[in-house]
Amino acid sequence: MAICFVSSTAWAKQIAIVIDDIGYHQRDLEFLTLPGQLSYSILPHTPYSQIFATLASQANKELLLHVPMQALNGKALGPGGLTVNMDKEQLQKTLGTALASLPQVKGVNNHMGSALTQQSQAMKWTMEVLKKRNLFFLDSRTTDLSQAQNAANFIGVENIGRHVFLDNITTHEQLQQRLDELKYKATKHHFAIAIAHPYPETIDFLRQALPELTEQGFELVPISQLVERKYVQIAQQQAVSLN
Repeated sequence: MAICFVSSTAWAKQIAIVIDDIGYHQRDLEFLTLPGQLSYSILPHTPYSQIFATLASQANKELLLHVPMQALNGKALGPGGLTVNMDKEQLQKTLGTALASLPQVKGVNNHMGSALTQQSQAMKWTMEVLKKRNLFFLDSRTTDLSQAQNAANFIGVENIGRHVFLDNITTHEQLQQRLDELKYKATKHHFAIAIAHPYPETIDFLRQALPELTEQGFELVPISQLVERKYVQIAQQQAVSLN
């Protein structure tokens, strides 16, 4: 019991915010000026992917690869996309090429993917690539039927899931409502994960909101810290159950 108490106290109210969809616009670079330990997920083979990755690494910001995956709505994926009709070799080669273009990343999350993440076999192929590179997977959870975390567990890839989309609606009222939801989850569960996007409304909102989070007793951390926390807690629980 003492171990659990110390751990949850030391890790109380941690929040990770991942900015997705980075790479298409020069204005994305402005997000590196936001305060705190945000994480950024870069779309592969995009016009500003390399310069963003370089500047982010220099600023000691955490990076993920934002892998385009086929959606149910049939939206265009862009370069480096993974589709349901790919065989194992095609999928793993496409993903491997995207990862090779951004060696700075610590993990991967899905861009769209409401169709592909439902496919257990495709997700296992995906996780095999991540396992070899010792990368974690953040499930963006674009469908309730996602098999991504089940596949990650099966292959032995560390993984975690998104709690809140911060800016599906970009009015100030909606942004505040989603942030309040995030803070509630972080208070209740001691941690919470949000995904946001490089919209002008989002950067304006976060510029004001992030310093307030710290003042309110929340700790902004890189997403990898919450992944690590999850597996430390699992190990502690297993150790307790063995005693």
